Amino acid sequence: MTYCVGLMLDEGMVFLSDTRTNAGLDNISRYRKMFTWEVPGERAIVALTAGNLAITQAVMSTLQEAIDNPETEPGDCILSAPSMFRVAELMGEAMQKVQHKYQDTLEQRKESSSASIMVGGQRKGGAQRLFLVYAAGNFIEATEDTPYLQIGEHKYGKPILDRVITPETPIADGVKAALLSMDSTLRSNLSVGMPLDLAVLPEGSCQFSEHRRIDAEDAGFKALSDAWSQALREAFADMPDEHCAPDCET
Repeated sequence: MTYCVGLMLDEGMVFLSDTRTNAGLDNISRYRKMFTWEVPGERAIVALTAGNLAITQAVMSTLQEAIDNPETEPGDCILSAPSMFRVAELMGEAMQKVQHKYQDTLEQRKESSSASIMVGGQRKGGAQRLFLVYAAGNFIEATEDTPYLQIGEHKYGKPILDRVITPETPIADGVKAALLSMDSTLRSNLSVGMPLDLAVLPEGSCQFSEHRRIDAEDAGFKALSDAWSQALREAFADMPDEHCAPDCET
């Protein structure tokens, strides 16, 4: 299992992923689920992956081969695509290609080929955009009404995002909300685990302002987690004991 989240805010974009994969109770591993490409000042792209690991790794390898091949047509490479929409199309095309190659064999072995990829970023002269690519290769886009996307084990981290995140949320608060969303997931689902990968892309810069790994001993993340737990306990203690207002009818 996994949990990845991407926020699209007026001030920029925030991406966060865990690194745990689970192929059974006794087969827990760490694999990178965040992939980044950057041409500083020209474009920056982030892809977050969930689902069948072999499928998503093959998709990422397909995209990287197109980057490395000097004969690739400009519109067929994510680093020269004319728009972020075309980048999402290329992700979808790569997903379709890999699914077509392996899906039948996996289904015969009663294994799932299900996978999804979140991709976002910005190119010079274009707007920041955030997409969710499904296993079939089709995709949806984040909007002002839904300025964030999640993949993987999303239910535990969703409530805080629903309550806090709007397009006007400052990017620093976006980072905090993403980390607390992950913290809630880590506490409630053992199939999601440290370390975490964080990337922050300010609007208009086409260059990451922050791109780092957060390990289990990270003092800042631990302090944030502890403070959030304490705040929740205090808020719970301050809630009225009555099941309803004194004048309500039963």
